[in-house]
Amino acid sequence: MSPLSKVASSAAGTYNPDPVCGKVGGMAILSVNSHVALGHVGNSATVFPLQCLGYEVWPVHTALYSNHPGHRHWRGHVVEADRVAQVLEGVAASDGFADVEAVLTGYLGSVETGEAALTAVAAVKTASPTALYCCDPVIGDADEGRYVDDTLARWFAERAVAVADVVTPNGFELAYLSGRPVGSETKALAAAHTLLAHGPRLVVATSIATDADAGATISTLAVAADAAWRVTTPKLASRAKGAGDVLAALFVGRYLKTGDVATALGLSVSSVFGLIAATGSIPGGGQSRDLALVINGREITQPATRFLAEPVG
Repeated sequence: MSPLSKVASSAAGTYNPDPVCGKVGGMAILSVNSHVALGHVGNSATVFPLQCLGYEVWPVHTALYSNHPGHRHWRGHVVEADRVAQVLEGVAASDGFADVEAVLTGYLGSVETGEAALTAVAAVKTASPTALYCCDPVIGDADEGRYVDDTLARWFAERAVAVADVVTPNGFELAYLSGRPVGSETKALAAAHTLLAHGPRLVVATSIATDADAGATISTLAVAADAAWRVTTPKLASRAKGAGDVLAALFVGRYLKTGDVATALGLSVSSVFGLIAATGSIPGGGQSRDLALVINGREITQPATRFLAEPVG
């Protein structure tokens, strides 16, 4: 059965949060993304949350940075595509792909690295036919604009979206990938349906302006061909990077656990909201460029404030 075959019939359900590092089993999540030594973006934002949910996580790094390039000072480099490919080939040669339950890709750095990742996705799906591929199309954001080159941005639109089961763009990326404006929930829903026509079964769109409340709230949408859900939260003032990376990882982990889009969406958004709020409560945290992820790990498994997904339309 396709990993998202039950998307259209999914409805909000109940779910008991796991204890930290609750056991899931022998399956793993392959995460192809950047890595920073300082802070929590890329694999430095995805590995720990998924481990807290009990998953084995196999990170493959596409870039090695001191910290997020949006910081004033940073050093590092993009990893050459052939080196990324070698690591992925080594995992495959060790029969690791048969144990992969999902592949998550984020910052890729180059089209060549992207193609290496898609080659691995195809091999994973051969070895593990029910495996899910979630593409977090790291292209840019509303604050900084596009931060990958034109070639890679087009590659996401023309290649990765068509292969993915789930795509998790922010509002800026959804507008780019769909070629449609995204200034409200109504427009974002239309843009998500445009994106669905290109191949994915589900679009999870973050940082979407709500149709009311004068900017006081923000929505995350999960949109399938014949169903959609929304989680609305207060909009928090935060400069911290990595929230989108954490959301993509948690949605994949929660969906694999529950098989329910609405439950996975609600829990994932609740955790990210809690992490941002907790970061902001630290003295000086409101201006932090990094999520206080580890110290607030309980928000991953047992978010303090629970937001429920509601059907749209």
